[in-house]
Amino acid sequence: MGELADYLIQHDSNFRKGRLPALYSDFRPQRTLNPDGYRANISAWRHAISRLASQGVLARHHGDSSPLVVKIDNALLRQLESKQFGQPLALGTAVREAVEARDLVPLQDFLKAPQSIYHRGWGEVPWSVVGWTLRQLGIADPARGEDKLPMGQYVVMENVEAAARELVDRMAGKTSIFDRIFTKAQFRSEFASQLVQGQRLSDNDLHVLLRFLSRDKGMIEYDGQTIRVKGSGDEGRITEQDATIASIKELTASLKHQVNLLNYRIEELETSAKAAIARKNRVTALAALKSKKLAESSLSTRYATLNQLEEVAAKIQQAADQVALVKVMEASTGVLQGLNKAVGGADKVDGVMDRLREQMADTDEVAAILAESAGAPVDEGEIDDELEAMEAQERAKEEAAQQEREESRRKEEEARQAAQAQKKLDELPQVPADGEMRRERERTPPTPTAETGIANLSVSEGDEREREAQPMAIS
Repeated sequence: MGELADYLIQHDSNFRKGRLPALYSDFRPQRTLNPDGYRANISAWRHAISRLASQGVLARHHGDSSPLVVKIDNALLRQLESKQFGQPLALGTAVREAVEARDLVPLQDFLKAPQSIYHRGWGEVPWSVVGWTLRQLGIADPARGEDKLPMGQYVVMENVEAAARELVDRMAGKTSIFDRIFTKAQFRSEFASQLVQGQRLSDNDLHVLLRFLSRDKGMIEYDGQTIRVKGSGDEGRITEQDATIASIKELTASLKHQVNLLNYRIEELETSAKAAIARKNRVTALAALKSKKLAESSLSTRYATLNQLEEVAAKIQQAADQVALVKVMEASTGVLQGLNKAVGGADKVDGVMDRLREQMADTDEVAAILAESAGAPVDEGEIDDELEAMEAQERAKEEAAQQEREESRRKEEEARQAAQAQKKLDELPQVPADGEMRRERERTPPTPTAETGIANLSVSEGDEREREAQPMAIS
């Protein structure tokens, strides 16, 4: 299986395994039998070629291709070959349909076209119409015979338009004249790696893109050397002023690059001199220091030149801003003149204002007459009394509501205090009843002491004498 076929199966949803038999078959008869399937196959191959180009896959396997320009030949057929289904049998038809739809444009036709490629003249007959005519005349049938591949280099319009949109996004908000003017070399340096993600545009790609932006989109002015991205109010071709600004930008960029190299060179020589001194190599150290001095002298000269160029650029930018300001003021003057003319001057305004005041006075007079005839005058005293009564009623309502709120708060406070008191009582230890206290004393014998012992003894002796006396009394 070819490398490109592997890539499409892995990265393109149109080339899932269930679709491969249809895509690799000779689907030309479907033009009339199944138009929807035919268009789906054509669209799948068109997007496949665009994807392979924009992702750099074609350039890796096919050196003559690039992100914006592809080469269609038999080598492409071999790289698209499937181990199971072989080479795509209707790729030639897909390419011809893409050319007819201006999705692919032959490179030389694109570069030499005097008008926009989007323009269609009466002399251009669609391929489908040509095929139908040939079939009706019995001369040829595009659905018969081998489908030959139209070889050559083609501009992939989908990728060109995507690169143009990316340039517009990157230039958005840049209003300075120095930000919008480039030499071709500057444009290549700044944008070649920025407009197609992960890919660098070739010189051929840049030539195609600049032609497209100037002729088909009108986004830039380009004379082969100098490029000016159009801003608001820009008109006309590239001027000598534009070429000078581009040259200043290019020279400034070159000097900045040289300054960076010299700074690096000076640091390198100083390190080399220190290393030579550490090795006791005086000759090498002197040579390094001498080269360092020459580099420092050259660096000083370039810094002076760079400062002069930056000052000139600042003055040019200032002058350009002043030109734009004068144009705006001039346009504003014309606008004000037209508006003042439409107003008619101060005398006309005075007359209008006098008439307006008269009409307003007449309106007030009519309103006063209508008010007098509307009915009897209203007694202001009655209105005041009614208002006071309403206010008194409202105050009484507010006082009653206030009393209710205070009574509610008082009851809530009493309930809260009662709850607190009950809580404190519940926390006190329990006191036993009187009966329980007596039963407790009876169950617990008192502890004998000296006084209780004497008392008990006296009671016992008294009882004994009483018992002895009782028999004697009987006898």
